[in-house]
Amino acid sequence: MPLDPRSVDQSFHFDSRQTALLRRQWGALMDTLVWGDVRSSRLGALPRLRKRFLELGENLRSVLNDRGWIPQPRERVKGAMGACLNLRDALNQVERGASTLNAGEDFPAFEQELLAFRHQLLLFLEHHESLWGDLLESQYDESSEDEEED
Repeated sequence: MPLDPRSVDQSFHFDSRQTALLRRQWGALMDTLVWGDVRSSRLGALPRLRKRFLELGENLRSVLNDRGWIPQPRERVKGAMGACLNLRDALNQVERGASTLNAGEDFPAFEQELLAFRHQLLLFLEHHESLWGDLLESQYDESSEDEEED
């Protein structure tokens, strides 16, 4: 049975306050990475972290992209779930890179802000992954019920 298009549309309604908070937090962290006083004792670690953090922002944007142009609801959901996986991977890369930071005047605040951002991002991801996972799972539940009736 196909997915209900209205349920799919509703699953893509992102809380504007939450997305604005994530954008603000990401922007502040990126600003600190570029202009702030954070340092690593490992050569080249900070430029790599900046690159990874930019990729994290791009992956967040990908999750938030409008997928209304995709005609099949199931494909919209699968695309969003794939974008979530990429975002989680980018977050892991950032966390690995951030673990090399160990000095600088802005380091303690950066560390706390990164933890707060991570928490908000995971809340956002878990909520939408759950909605999308339930939508996809509902197809299999209905398929197995149809097979049992035969």
